[in-house]
Amino acid sequence: MLILGLVLLSSFSVGVFVWAVLQHFLTADVPSALQHPTKFRFLHCIFLYVLTLAEIFEKLGICSMLRFLQLLEGSVRIKKDARLMVTDLYFGTIPVRLFQPKAASSGPRRGILFFPGGSGFVGSLDSYHNLCSFLVLETDSVLLSVGYRKLPDHHYPSIFQDCLNASIHFLKSLKTFGVDPARVVICGDSIGGGYVACVTQALVGRSDLPQIRAQVLIYAVTQLINFQLPSYWQNRNVPFLSQEFMMMCMFKYMVIDVHWWDAILNGAFIPPEVWKKYRKWLSPDNIPRRFRKAGYQPLFPGPFNEAAYLENKHLLDVANAPLLRDDETIAQLPAAFLVSCEHDILRDDTLLYMKRLEDQGVPVTWYHVEDGFHGSLMFFDKKLFFFPCSLKIINSVISYIKSI
Repeated sequence: MLILGLVLLSSFSVGVFVWAVLQHFLTADVPSALQHPTKFRFLHCIFLYVLTLAEIFEKLGICSMLRFLQLLEGSVRIKKDARLMVTDLYFGTIPVRLFQPKAASSGPRRGILFFPGGSGFVGSLDSYHNLCSFLVLETDSVLLSVGYRKLPDHHYPSIFQDCLNASIHFLKSLKTFGVDPARVVICGDSIGGGYVACVTQALVGRSDLPQIRAQVLIYAVTQLINFQLPSYWQNRNVPFLSQEFMMMCMFKYMVIDVHWWDAILNGAFIPPEVWKKYRKWLSPDNIPRRFRKAGYQPLFPGPFNEAAYLENKHLLDVANAPLLRDDETIAQLPAAFLVSCEHDILRDDTLLYMKRLEDQGVPVTWYHVEDGFHGSLMFFDKKLFFFPCSLKIINSVISYIKSI
C-alpha cells in the first residue's frame, strides 16, 4: 500500500511538472536578448509547477494557494554573517529586522529603510535577508527591513500603512540606531518600490521628522490605472510577472471582484473627467519613442462603466498611484534613483514616474537594464541561477547609495 501511494504521488508530481512545461512553451515569451535563456526557461517551469500545485491544493481544500506559496517561501536559507548584528524587532505590531555592521564607525552611519517586493503575499523578512545583508556590508549602512502585513489575511491599505508607520518610527529613533539623520534612504523593489514612492510623498512637509535624502525604486509599481502602456502590451507574457499573474495579485490585494477584469484592463472604470485630468501623466505619449514598438495602438480608456468605477475607485487613490500626486508635493520630493528592466511589464511605470519627477525639477538618476526582467534582483547571489542583469542592478543601487 505504501509503495502504491508513493507511485501515485510520483506520477502526480511528474504529471504536474509536464503540464507546467507545456504551459511554459505554449504561453511564455522568452526575450531573444535575454542571457542564459535555458536557465530562465527552467526557472519559469519550476515557478509554474509550484503555482499549479498551489492551485490544485486550494481546489482540493488542502491549503489555500497563497498559504502554500508562503509556506514554500519559509524554507529559504538565511546566510548568517559574523560581520553583522541582526535584530528582530516590533514597531508596534509591525515586524522589522535591523541590520547593523559590527565594525566600529567614526560617526553615525547612513540609514536605509527597505520595503520588500513580493506581489503583496510573499517577500518576507527571511527571503530578503541575504539581499539586505549584502546592501549593509557593501554600503556600510544601518538597514531596517519592514515585514508589512500581507495577503491572504490583510488587504489594501495595510502595506502602505505599515511601511509609513515603520518609517516614522525609524526616523524618530535614528540616534538610537546610530544613523545620520541627513543620510536616510528609502529603497524597495516591485510593490515595495511603489510604496517607497508613496511613503516618501506622505512624509513631505513633516517638520517633526528628518527629511529623506533619497528614494530608490527598483522596477516599481507606480500606478494601477493604465494597463495598456507599451510595456504591458510588449511584456504581457514575459516571466516572472505576466499580465495575468499581476492582475490576479492586484485583484486579491485591492479586493476587486474578478467580474471587473476586462473593465479594469481596458480602463473602462476611469471617468472621462478623471482621464482628462490625469492623461498628461498616464498617457503612452510620455514614453520615449524607442520603447514604443511598431503595431502598438491601444484603445484606452474603454467606454466608461460607472458601476466599475463606483466599486473600484480606490485604484485612483494616491496611496496606490504615486503618479497622481499633486505637483506641489512632487516638487518637494528628494532625489530619486530609478531602475527599470527592458523585459518587464512595469518598465513604463518607471519611465512615467521619471518624467513626473523631472517635470517638477526633482533630480533623477535612471538606470535601465537592457537584458533585465522583473524579479531579477533576487537572483544576484543564487550561483547556479545567477543572471548578469541581477548583478548590474544590485551594483548600480550600491553605487548610488554610497554616493549619498
